[in-house]
Amino acid sequence: MANVRYCRTEDGASIAYCIFGSGPPIILPPSFISFAHGLGEAFQPLVDELSRSCTVVTYDGRGWGLSDRGHADFGLKARVVDLRAVAAAVGAERFSLIARLYGVPPAIQFAAQFPERVDRLLIFGGYADGRRYYEETEFGQMADALRDVTEPQWEFVSRTVMARGAMPGTPPEVIDQRAQQLREDWTPQTMLAFREANRATDVTGDLVNVKAPTMVITLSGGGNRASQAMAIELAGSIPGARFLNSRVSWSAFDDEILREALLFLGAPAASLSREESGKSGQSSLRTVLFTDLVGHTEMMSRLGDDRGRDVLREHERISREVLKANGGTEVKTMGDGFMASFGSVTKAVECAVALQRAFAEREGEPLSVRVGLNAGEPIEEDGDLFGATVILASRIAAKAEGGEILVADTVRGLCSGKGFLFADRGDFVAKGFEEPVRVYEVRWRNG
Repeated sequence: MANVRYCRTEDGASIAYCIFGSGPPIILPPSFISFAHGLGEAFQPLVDELSRSCTVVTYDGRGWGLSDRGHADFGLKARVVDLRAVAAAVGAERFSLIARLYGVPPAIQFAAQFPERVDRLLIFGGYADGRRYYEETEFGQMADALRDVTEPQWEFVSRTVMARGAMPGTPPEVIDQRAQQLREDWTPQTMLAFREANRATDVTGDLVNVKAPTMVITLSGGGNRASQAMAIELAGSIPGARFLNSRVSWSAFDDEILREALLFLGAPAASLSREESGKSGQSSLRTVLFTDLVGHTEMMSRLGDDRGRDVLREHERISREVLKANGGTEVKTMGDGFMASFGSVTKAVECAVALQRAFAEREGEPLSVRVGLNAGEPIEEDGDLFGATVILASRIAAKAEGGEILVADTVRGLCSGKGFLFADRGDFVAKGFEEPVRVYEVRWRNG
């Protein structure tokens, strides 16, 4: 069993939660199976990968599982209170959310009510209108049909729920195990009350107020989900949301979906790469750094070609020496700037800081350089790097002022706990990109 901790809500309910890994916080509001039984064969690899670089927190809601069963209030307001209490317990002022099925409505309402606290919202399946969910989806209709026999035939109902809600290919013994776990987490009475509360839930009006970048992944196959149409509606109603369709078996998501989810949340996806890194035309996790000498044209005009070229050579010498000292690979130079790559995000940020310090300490003609970094999986061909990761790194560098270092939120997340100081510079939509990216300034003068 996971390492269980407890916190108390503002109205006195005791909530059980657990923590995996360390780094930027990600919270998983519960669906209806306790974390004590694991997070499911398909979802566990996602959590395992996230916990390598993030703090992943999950919990059981009040009234069931390992939480306080004396506070059996399953209303939306109470479930948002539970989420707030867990976030406070782990010291998470700002965090990402991953929500599945019944955990989706409270995640949406929290994101709408507290937009300043949510970095990213990742939704698997889910719905906004509980009444429609129970009336229109296969799993919801089944739950309605079993309502009158839930108490007298609890064992039969629990197995039917797990069998109809299971992903394709789930072995019968796993279904039996899940049904037993369901009976441990719930009583027939609390399950019925939970169903009625879910049916009364409607966060349709909150969708337009979700400001966080959102990805909705629908799960093809399996009855334990809202319909694909409802997932598409969610994505269409949340401003700027991205939609992906995934085929999932009982034991695994598509590797590509896992990779997309990890990168969306700012976590490295290198361990999911199925190809060796370094081969032509292949991708692997790299941190891309761009530098740009501010006022280059004006300087050349003011100093003249000969003196100006001497200053540029000094800029190039310093840049190459610092890159080499910090494990960077020079990809190319553009005359007044460099593009470099790193296998370590920490080394990349350390190099950026070292560059700015070297330029600041240099005597003579001032060199004002801006630096931008992004992390992802660029395409490598003949020693050069291409793709969205590279383009976004360049766009971020262009947003910086002279003497500044700006990094994508992905870089900031991967550097959590490494001793760097970051200042939130907000979101911007880079040219050629549909989704906004949050950037952070590295406060190199303070360290």
